[in-house]
Amino acid sequence: MRKAIFPGSFDPITLGHEDIIKRGVSLFDEIVIAIGVNAEKKYMFSLEERKRFIEETFKDEPKVTVITYEGLTIDLCHRIKADFILRGLRNPADFEFEKAIAHTNRHLSKIETVFLLTAARTSYISSSIVRDVIRNGGEYQMLVPKAVRLKK
Repeated sequence: MRKAIFPGSFDPITLGHEDIIKRGVSLFDEIVIAIGVNAEKKYMFSLEERKRFIEETFKDEPKVTVITYEGLTIDLCHRIKADFILRGLRNPADFEFEKAIAHTNRHLSKIETVFLLTAARTSYISSSIVRDVIRNGGEYQMLVPKAVRLKK
């Protein structure tokens, strides 16, 4: 069975994340969306909200599950018996950053990282941009799945 984790903070999940996960479903038997907890980071959305957004977005996709975790991603892979890490790439800067992490993970374990390029229509979207738009009262709805659209 090909099991992958898609790690991230998902603060919040974006249409870019959603696209990578939907395309990843055809490559893997199971995708575990793993929301990392970092005590040093200040989040806009609570862990419970982020998990709920993702669960709602993928409620009709039986190959997708959502968990939270602390610690190293490769340790999580070993715990849940995942052989792959799925990551999305938007631009060359993402590639350089993700490449270093993938090499480190592979050096520390036998976990392979699979990269998917984001779709052109979502390649400009990042969670930090979405948070900035929300903070400033902008129209963010076209950047996130329906589950994230806040009530006004």
